[in-house]
Amino acid sequence: MHYGDLSLFVLVVLFGVFFVAGFIDSIAGGGGLLSIPALLLAGIPPQYALGTNKFIVVFGTASALVNFIKHKKIIYKITLLSVVFSLLGAHIGTELILSLSESIATKVILFLLPLSALSIFIPHNFVKNNPKSFNSIQTFLYAPLLSLLIGVYDGFFGAGTGTFLILGFYLFLQMDMLSASASAKAINLASGLGSLVTFAFSNHIFYFLALPLIVANILGGYTGSKLAIKKGVGLIRIFIIISFVLVFISLLLKYLKSYS
Repeated sequence: MHYGDLSLFVLVVLFGVFFVAGFIDSIAGGGGLLSIPALLLAGIPPQYALGTNKFIVVFGTASALVNFIKHKKIIYKITLLSVVFSLLGAHIGTELILSLSESIATKVILFLLPLSALSIFIPHNFVKNNPKSFNSIQTFLYAPLLSLLIGVYDGFFGAGTGTFLILGFYLFLQMDMLSASASAKAINLASGLGSLVTFAFSNHIFYFLALPLIVANILGGYTGSKLAIKKGVGLIRIFIIISFVLVFISLLLKYLKSYS
């Protein structure tokens, strides 16, 4: 596939989608609910869509993480060990999705998209105080196991990964919203890199398409992360829901038509 296979209009739309995806992902999570189906609608085969999307969003995640590091919001006691398990889990998940045929992978994605959309409704207004200290079970069992399992999901599909990590940190480690978001970004970047390397070695990334979309995603992620984490989350969720419903219905109709 080359640039000539995609119209200028499709490329412009994808650029806009990935900017918006990076923006909302850095604040409320759920960017993959727009970017993955957008690539599929553009005619990208499912495993290539996942690999190309992963290559793009890793850079957006990294740019958002930079802001958290600058403001010293990362809890390294939790993240340092967890990133190792996240990397391993992502590799396993990516190998699983690559083992499926294109038709089965498409059906799996269409099944997982609405389920992962439920992550939009997970509350983000956590109020627990972050104790800045964790017991051995939280540090050496809960955090690594949580990172491993969600890493597998991220490698296999990925949409909503950040939100699921934030929820897990809240429930099992009693983190507040900001600390959970920052630590989730670090672990999400690790799982993204683990998955990306696996996609790259299997040649399932369209680099020609990914490079301009990386710029869009970085701009969106950096712009979103500059805002206070809680600002505008409710409005952004409404936007995600409306956009996702429209995109998902379009994608579903496209594949129903192709199978009819």
